[in-house]
Amino acid sequence: MSLKLYYASGACSFVPHTMLELAGATFEPVAVKLHKDEQNSPEYRAVNPRGQVPALVVDGQVITQIMAIVAWIDGQFPESAFIPRDALARARFVEALAWMNNTVHPTFTHIFMPYKFTDDAPAQQAIKAHARAQYPALLAELQARVQDARATGHDWLGGAHCGPLDAYALTLLRWGSIAGINPEDTPALWAHAQRTAQVPAVARAIERERLQLNLYKPAG
Repeated sequence: MSLKLYYASGACSFVPHTMLELAGATFEPVAVKLHKDEQNSPEYRAVNPRGQVPALVVDGQVITQIMAIVAWIDGQFPESAFIPRDALARARFVEALAWMNNTVHPTFTHIFMPYKFTDDAPAQQAIKAHARAQYPALLAELQARVQDARATGHDWLGGAHCGPLDAYALTLLRWGSIAGINPEDTPALWAHAQRTAQVPAVARAIERERLQLNLYKPAG
Protein backbone atom coordinates (compact mmCIF):
# COMPACT_ATOMS: atom_id res chain seq x y z
CA MET A 1 0.00 0.00 0.00
CA SER A 2 1.29 3.43 -0.99
CA LEU A 3 0.53 6.38 1.30
CA LYS A 4 1.31 10.03 0.63
CA LEU A 5 0.24 12.77 3.05
CA TYR A 6 0.10 16.36 1.87
CA TYR A 7 0.40 18.61 4.91
CA ALA A 8 1.16 22.22 5.80
CA SER A 9 3.29 23.12 8.78
CA GLY A 10 1.10 23.98 11.78
CA ALA A 11 -2.17 23.36 9.95
CA CYS A 12 -4.90 20.90 10.92
CA SER A 13 -3.05 18.36 8.78
CA PHE A 14 -0.96 17.88 11.93
CA VAL A 15 -3.76 15.55 13.09
CA PRO A 16 -3.36 12.84 10.41
CA HIS A 17 0.38 13.50 10.36
CA THR A 18 0.64 12.45 14.01
CA MET A 19 -1.78 9.53 13.50
CA LEU A 20 0.40 8.03 10.79
CA GLU A 21 3.46 8.44 13.00
CA LEU A 22 1.66 6.91 15.99
CA ALA A 23 0.54 3.97 13.84
CA GLY A 24 4.08 3.35 12.64
CA ALA A 25 2.88 3.68 9.05
CA THR A 26 5.21 3.93 6.09
CA PHE A 27 4.18 7.08 4.24
CA GLU A 28 5.59 9.87 2.12
CA PRO A 29 5.13 13.29 3.77
CA VAL A 30 4.81 16.13 1.27
CA ALA A 31 4.93 19.68 2.62
CA VAL A 32 2.62 22.26 1.04
CA LYS A 33 3.99 25.73 1.80
CA LEU A 34 0.96 27.94 2.38
CA HIS A 35 3.08 31.11 2.69
CA LYS A 36 4.24 30.47 -0.88
CA ASP A 37 0.66 29.82 -2.03
CA GLU A 38 1.56 26.27 -3.07
CA GLN A 39 -1.96 25.13 -2.16
CA ASN A 40 -3.14 27.01 -5.24
CA SER A 41 -0.46 25.68 -7.57
CA PRO A 42 -1.64 23.61 -10.56
CA GLU A 43 0.29 20.65 -9.14
CA TYR A 44 -1.55 20.66 -5.83
CA ARG A 45 -4.92 21.60 -7.33
CA ALA A 46 -4.58 18.41 -9.38
CA VAL A 47 -4.45 16.53 -6.05
CA ASN A 48 -7.13 18.52 -4.23
CA PRO A 49 -9.08 20.97 -6.40
CA ARG A 50 -10.20 22.81 -3.24
CA GLY A 51 -6.60 23.74 -2.48
CA GLN A 52 -6.87 22.57 1.13
CA VAL A 53 -4.71 20.40 3.34
CA PRO A 54 -4.62 17.68 4.39
CA ALA A 55 -4.93 15.31 1.47
CA LEU A 56 -4.10 11.64 1.88
CA VAL A 57 -3.35 9.67 -1.28
CA VAL A 58 -3.90 5.92 -0.85
CA ASP A 59 -2.72 3.86 -3.82
CA GLY A 60 -3.55 6.80 -6.08
CA GLN A 61 -6.95 7.51 -4.49
CA VAL A 62 -7.27 10.92 -2.80
CA ILE A 63 -9.03 11.34 0.55
CA THR A 64 -9.69 14.87 1.83
CA GLN A 65 -11.29 16.37 4.96
CA ILE A 66 -10.12 15.65 8.51
CA MET A 67 -13.17 13.60 9.46
CA ALA A 68 -12.77 11.25 6.50
CA ILE A 69 -9.00 10.89 6.84
CA VAL A 70 -9.17 10.19 10.58
CA ALA A 71 -11.81 7.51 9.96
CA TRP A 72 -9.74 5.89 7.20
CA ILE A 73 -6.52 5.80 9.25
CA ASP A 74 -8.42 4.33 12.21
CA GLY A 75 -9.90 1.64 9.99
CA GLN A 76 -6.56 0.83 8.39
CA PHE A 77 -4.67 0.64 11.69
CA PRO A 78 -7.18 -0.80 14.19
CA GLU A 79 -4.40 -1.95 16.50
CA SER A 80 -3.66 1.72 17.28
CA ALA A 81 -7.16 2.07 18.81
CA PHE A 82 -7.50 5.69 17.72
CA ILE A 83 -11.31 5.60 17.94
CA PRO A 84 -13.06 3.64 20.72
CA ARG A 85 -14.99 0.54 19.66
CA ASP A 86 -17.77 0.87 22.24
CA ALA A 87 -20.74 2.47 20.49
CA LEU A 88 -21.33 5.29 22.98
CA ALA A 89 -17.62 6.03 23.44
CA ARG A 90 -17.22 6.10 19.66
CA ALA A 91 -20.10 8.54 19.33
CA ARG A 92 -18.53 10.78 21.99
CA PHE A 93 -15.23 10.67 20.11
CA VAL A 94 -16.88 11.71 16.83
CA GLU A 95 -18.84 14.37 18.70
CA ALA A 96 -15.61 15.89 20.07
CA LEU A 97 -13.74 15.67 16.77
CA ALA A 98 -16.64 17.23 14.86
CA TRP A 99 -16.89 20.08 17.38
CA MET A 100 -13.18 20.82 17.06
CA ASN A 101 -13.44 20.71 13.27
CA ASN A 102 -16.72 22.56 12.71
CA THR A 103 -16.70 25.09 15.58
CA VAL A 104 -13.28 25.79 17.10
CA HIS A 105 -11.36 25.49 13.85
CA PRO A 106 -13.63 27.84 11.83
CA THR A 107 -13.57 30.38 14.66
CA PHE A 108 -9.80 30.60 14.29
CA THR A 109 -10.18 30.85 10.51
CA HIS A 110 -12.25 33.99 11.08
CA ILE A 111 -9.37 35.41 13.14
CA PHE A 112 -6.53 34.38 10.85
CA MET A 113 -8.20 34.68 7.44
CA PRO A 114 -11.09 37.17 7.68
CA TYR A 115 -10.58 37.97 3.99
CA LYS A 116 -12.23 34.63 3.21
CA PHE A 117 -15.54 36.06 4.40
CA THR A 118 -15.55 39.58 2.98
CA ASP A 119 -13.38 41.83 0.84
CA ASP A 120 -14.39 44.87 2.89
CA ALA A 121 -11.41 45.88 5.06
CA PRO A 122 -13.36 47.36 8.03
CA ALA A 123 -15.66 44.35 8.01
CA GLN A 124 -12.63 42.05 8.06
CA GLN A 125 -11.40 43.76 11.21
CA ALA A 126 -14.83 43.39 12.83
CA ILE A 127 -14.96 39.68 11.92
CA LYS A 128 -11.47 39.14 13.32
CA ALA A 129 -12.23 40.97 16.56
CA HIS A 130 -15.51 39.13 17.09
CA ALA A 131 -13.95 35.70 16.56
CA ARG A 132 -10.96 36.61 18.75
CA ALA A 133 -13.37 37.46 21.56
CA GLN A 134 -15.05 34.05 21.22
CA TYR A 135 -11.91 31.91 21.06
CA PRO A 136 -10.90 31.93 24.76
CA ALA A 137 -14.25 30.40 25.75
CA LEU A 138 -13.71 27.62 23.22
CA LEU A 139 -10.28 26.91 24.65
CA ALA A 140 -11.83 26.85 28.13
CA GLU A 141 -14.33 24.26 26.90
CA LEU A 142 -11.48 22.25 25.42
CA GLN A 143 -9.68 22.44 28.76
CA ALA A 144 -12.82 21.15 30.49
CA ARG A 145 -12.72 18.13 28.18
CA VAL A 146 -9.13 17.46 29.27
CA GLN A 147 -10.11 17.78 32.91
CA ASP A 148 -13.13 15.50 32.47
CA ALA A 149 -10.99 12.85 30.80
CA ARG A 150 -8.48 12.90 33.63
CA ALA A 151 -11.26 12.81 36.22
CA THR A 152 -12.60 9.61 34.67
CA GLY A 153 -9.17 7.97 34.65
CA HIS A 154 -8.22 8.61 31.04
CA ASP A 155 -4.82 10.09 30.22
CA TRP A 156 -5.90 11.07 26.71
CA LEU A 157 -8.96 12.69 25.16
CA GLY A 158 -9.80 9.57 23.16
CA GLY A 159 -9.29 7.15 26.04
CA ALA A 160 -6.24 5.03 26.75
CA HIS A 161 -4.04 6.17 23.87
CA CYS A 162 -2.72 9.44 22.48
CA GLY A 163 -4.55 10.12 19.25
CA PRO A 164 -6.28 12.58 16.92
CA LEU A 165 -8.22 14.48 19.59
CA ASP A 166 -5.00 15.22 21.46
CA ALA A 167 -3.21 16.32 18.29
CA TYR A 168 -6.13 18.59 17.35
CA ALA A 169 -6.27 20.05 20.88
CA LEU A 170 -2.55 20.85 20.67
CA THR A 171 -3.09 22.51 17.29
CA LEU A 172 -6.07 24.60 18.42
CA LEU A 173 -4.21 25.79 21.53
CA ARG A 174 -1.16 26.65 19.44
CA TRP A 175 -3.36 28.67 17.10
CA GLY A 176 -4.70 30.54 20.11
CA SER A 177 -1.16 31.62 20.95
CA ILE A 178 -0.85 33.00 17.39
CA ALA A 179 -4.02 35.02 18.06
CA GLY A 180 -2.44 36.53 21.18
CA ILE A 181 -3.98 34.21 23.77
CA ASN A 182 -1.55 33.02 26.42
CA PRO A 183 -1.76 29.19 26.63
CA GLU A 184 -1.05 29.49 30.33
CA ASP A 185 -4.53 30.99 30.70
CA THR A 186 -5.77 27.39 30.33
CA PRO A 187 -3.11 25.60 32.39
CA ALA A 188 -4.59 22.09 32.25
CA LEU A 189 -4.94 22.31 28.47
CA TRP A 190 -1.42 23.73 28.15
CA ALA A 191 -0.01 20.91 30.29
CA HIS A 192 -1.88 18.38 28.16
CA ALA A 193 -0.51 19.88 24.94
CA GLN A 194 3.03 19.77 26.31
CA ARG A 195 2.60 16.14 27.36
CA THR A 196 1.20 15.30 23.92
CA ALA A 197 4.21 16.94 22.29
CA GLN A 198 6.54 14.68 24.29
CA VAL A 199 5.07 11.46 22.84
CA PRO A 200 7.87 10.27 20.52
CA ALA A 201 5.64 9.85 17.46
CA VAL A 202 4.11 13.29 17.97
CA ALA A 203 7.57 14.76 18.52
CA ARG A 204 8.63 13.40 15.12
CA ALA A 205 5.75 15.23 13.43
CA ILE A 206 6.58 18.42 15.34
CA GLU A 207 10.21 18.17 14.28
CA ARG A 208 9.31 17.56 10.63
CA GLU A 209 6.95 20.56 10.65
CA ARG A 210 9.45 22.65 12.65
CA LEU A 211 6.75 23.77 15.05
CA GLN A 212 7.11 26.01 18.08
CA LEU A 213 4.41 25.07 20.55
CA ASN A 214 3.86 28.51 22.06
CA LEU A 215 3.88 31.58 19.82
CA TYR A 216 2.29 33.93 22.34
CA LYS A 217 3.93 37.35 22.64
CA PRO A 218 2.79 39.65 25.46
CA ALA A 219 1.55 43.05 24.30
CA GLY A 220 3.86 45.96 24.80
